[in-house]
Amino acid sequence: MRQHFAAMPETASFVRVPSLKTAAAFRAHVASLGVDLPCDDAILAGAASPLAQPAAGVAINGKTPGNRWAAQPMEGWDGTATGGITDDVRRRWRHFGESGAKLVCGGEAMAVRPDGRANPRQLVIVPANERDLAALREIVVRAHHERHGNTDDLVIGFQLTHSGRFCKPHEHHRPEPRVAFRHPLLDVRSGVTSDAQVLTDNELERLIEDYIAAAWIAWNVGADFVDIKHCHGYLLHELLAAHTRPGRFGGSFENRTRMLREIVAGIRASGNRIGIGVRLSAFDVVPFQPDPATSRPGKPGRGVPVDFTRCLPYRFGFGVNAADPREPDLTETFQFVELCAELGVTLLNLSAGSPYYNPHVTRPALYPPSDGYLPPEDPLVGVARQVDATRRVKEHAAKIQGAAAGIHGGPPAASAIGLTPPRLVGSAYSYLQEYLPHVAQAVLRRGWTDLIGVGRTMLSYPTMLADAVATGAINPRQVCRTFSDCTTAPRNGLVSGCYPLDRHYATRPEAEQLKTLKRGG
Repeated sequence: MRQHFAAMPETASFVRVPSLKTAAAFRAHVASLGVDLPCDDAILAGAASPLAQPAAGVAINGKTPGNRWAAQPMEGWDGTATGGITDDVRRRWRHFGESGAKLVCGGEAMAVRPDGRANPRQLVIVPANERDLAALREIVVRAHHERHGNTDDLVIGFQLTHSGRFCKPHEHHRPEPRVAFRHPLLDVRSGVTSDAQVLTDNELERLIEDYIAAAWIAWNVGADFVDIKHCHGYLLHELLAAHTRPGRFGGSFENRTRMLREIVAGIRASGNRIGIGVRLSAFDVVPFQPDPATSRPGKPGRGVPVDFTRCLPYRFGFGVNAADPREPDLTETFQFVELCAELGVTLLNLSAGSPYYNPHVTRPALYPPSDGYLPPEDPLVGVARQVDATRRVKEHAAKIQGAAAGIHGGPPAASAIGLTPPRLVGSAYSYLQEYLPHVAQAVLRRGWTDLIGVGRTMLSYPTMLADAVATGAINPRQVCRTFSDCTTAPRNGLVSGCYPLDRHYATRPEAEQLKTLKRGG
């Protein structure tokens, strides 16, 4: 899918998904956008639903998830000051269990060391918090058993992270970035002013030990796998783009993936048998900003790419067309999939871009967060872009098993042929709203992904797909409308949650603060 992000007039409006009253109307609108997004006429219930089938070929810690949807990692910015759990964290993880998803794909990002947190209340996976983390896993299992019965096919992971460029470990409004390289377009945004903020090779080698230690904690408390986070501009994702970095962790593809290879090797050498997954931004594009020509105080314009002309060829992203960084390029993404096969990575959860500098790519939405911009395209185009990328990665995974001839990016490396590639979790489905189940089951039937990842919708309506599979219908009053309050709140130091639809958040004092912020107060 070759697409530019062209600037649109501020007065342009997009068709709202709830106004499309039938699946046929939805398909017609998608067709008018020139993208491919399959949609079934009706939600299928029971054994007829592809969503209800076990995730064949997915084997994690000896288990196969009993259905084909996954709870994506969702942070609440609501832990303790030392990275432990609170009642808000417990409630969110209980919803993961109640959701019916047989794969909890990381739960939420857990910093492997306190100074690697993206906010002062992020969970930290260190020995002092081991009892809290064991409790979270038990909450998921108990809630799932109470609502859905069998838990033998329930697979639970912990996501491990270092926030890198986006570290704010002490105060919400005080960035303390540690980066993989100096970025000509992002340094000003993220508070990088000195080469001293670039992590040295020795510091990265010590950080590898932190990941290995965190994986042992995950295993000790009963997690089935760890998700080694390589997405959204955080440190390990940024290392994949470290073309300009000298030394052992920059330059060549081998060096830029050294962190993952040494973390996996270290986990295995330590005797830890935990499963290993990765969440990857499969592609990126150049950072965006509100159009200066149409923006007003408190009213951002539509997103436009920043001026990147002085940065060509573009050597500051992963999965980006170096000649035109408005476009994805999956060549190295395919190489990364081959590497995962070689390393025995079981699960690859695909996302895209970064919520910090091109949020419409990562999580398509009609309404921007407070620090964002109006969408530069119909958000359904963004959904289709991620679905298409996952489809292409799935095709390449088939070639790793020797099932087909070469495709885009060439045939797989000889070292990967015949190995078992990771199974895929697709993302960006929340904006589909009422048609999420219709599209999800159609995508699964076509074999474009192995599992459907559900993110923001999990906050407003955790049982959406369980209801769809059980009854063939959903409750539209609970469907996420992508108002982005769950992002605007933490951007302003408040806890994250669904303030419009979840009374737990709507009745809190923070809800009034959020309304004031959105009015420009």
